[in-house]
Amino acid sequence: MRGGHAAILDRRLSGILLHPTSLPGPGPAGNLGVEAYHFIDFLVSAGQRVWQVLPLGPTHDDLSPYQTLSAHAGNPCLISWERVMEAGWLLEDALVQAGSAEPRRSERLLTWALEGFRAHADAAERAAYAAFCREEAWWLEDYVLYRALRRALGNRPWFQWPAPLRDRVPADLDEARGVLAETLERLRLGQYLFRVQWLALKRHANSRGVHLFGDLPIFVAHDSADVWAQREFFRLDESGQPTVVAGVPPDYFSAEGQRWGNPLYDWERLQEDGFEWWIQRMRTQLVLFDLVRIDHFRGFQAFWEIPAGEETAVNGHWREAPGDALFRALDETLGPLPVVAEDLGTITPEVHALRSDHGLPGMRVLQFAFDGNPGNPYLPHNHARDTVVYTGTHDNDTTSGWFESLDPALRNRILDYLGQPRDPMPWALIRAALASVSCLAMIPMQDVMGLDSSHRMNVPGVSDGNWQWRFEWSQVPSEAAGRLRHLTALYGRLQG
Repeated sequence: MRGGHAAILDRRLSGILLHPTSLPGPGPAGNLGVEAYHFIDFLVSAGQRVWQVLPLGPTHDDLSPYQTLSAHAGNPCLISWERVMEAGWLLEDALVQAGSAEPRRSERLLTWALEGFRAHADAAERAAYAAFCREEAWWLEDYVLYRALRRALGNRPWFQWPAPLRDRVPADLDEARGVLAETLERLRLGQYLFRVQWLALKRHANSRGVHLFGDLPIFVAHDSADVWAQREFFRLDESGQPTVVAGVPPDYFSAEGQRWGNPLYDWERLQEDGFEWWIQRMRTQLVLFDLVRIDHFRGFQAFWEIPAGEETAVNGHWREAPGDALFRALDETLGPLPVVAEDLGTITPEVHALRSDHGLPGMRVLQFAFDGNPGNPYLPHNHARDTVVYTGTHDNDTTSGWFESLDPALRNRILDYLGQPRDPMPWALIRAALASVSCLAMIPMQDVMGLDSSHRMNVPGVSDGNWQWRFEWSQVPSEAAGRLRHLTALYGRLQG
């Protein structure tokens, strides 16, 4: 392991995967309020030193945190309005009056919070807000204008806006800033509140020995502030439409592959600029997190390029990316990166070399291990120290649901491999993850709770019903924290 920030993984650690929207409490989704602090208490009691979350950006209507409206902004739906109320910027009945439907709820609350801020914020708070707006203006001003215009134009994506706004004609943007000035200020305050609350949570977590582990998708959404504001870094036509899009080729799981539809980067243009766009993106992540997972890491070595007119991924082809040059630039600018590379699936020697050359741990998922091949890299006896092991990820079924879905012969083979454990599932697989030589073991909260398939976070390829799972503390078995702490200590992952 490299030094610097990556030294987090110089010790054997473990943690829990839970997105903040899954926290319990009032409101339509979990937030950064009191329940987030209670969850840190739970982590500490269970001996866990890492809290992994999904991307924190503002989502589209499908709620996917992997297709956000900005690579830098936070999701205002995560703001704890109770904390804003404690600051005296909201009336006690504001939460009732705001209703429960997002995004209208957050818009109303931000409008009222802005009024309260103007009336009651003290000099220190005003100065902190002004400093935030000044220091983050390089992304914040494009983001708030994009969001305000999108809302004013019926939530249409930017590439369907009138051409002068779509193409960022300066005079038209200046006029829009004047007309939408109040909305822009409301959106700025929303980002300030998110950042203040998140960093307060991070300080608290760090003070209790808990590291925050974020997630960075390799691609960004076509309908995002980033693509609208910096079209030159993406392969788009004159009207803002992609000429080629991202995806993955046909494989064992899909005869047509996957056509994700994200615009692809103009890597030559990014490299001409010294990869500054990527440096800024990573810098934001390092403010928010102690450790960052990069999704679809193999795309930094080569990516599947699909002509935009193709309905499936079948007729795509591989194109190389300058991943080595990019990560050298990131290392030189930001120092050793506290990054985990998501290297799941069929990975070439070139991708392994890119990850290894830059000292980045890979991933191992135990649910992928039991295909009958003793050389399967996900089997615990094939793990390496520079990996992060999971029972399953946000895209997997819960371990209990996965195990029950298997035929009896495969279940018996898994139990045989695990030594006919006395522990029922999911604890048998949790034990295997914690016993692994991998430097970090991550357990989804659903597995700690022993929940079935109805509690999974995401079903890939299904458009409805994802990203909405929440839990209640009453669902957490009373023995769960102690049981997890015992296994964590048993396998040398209990630190402090």
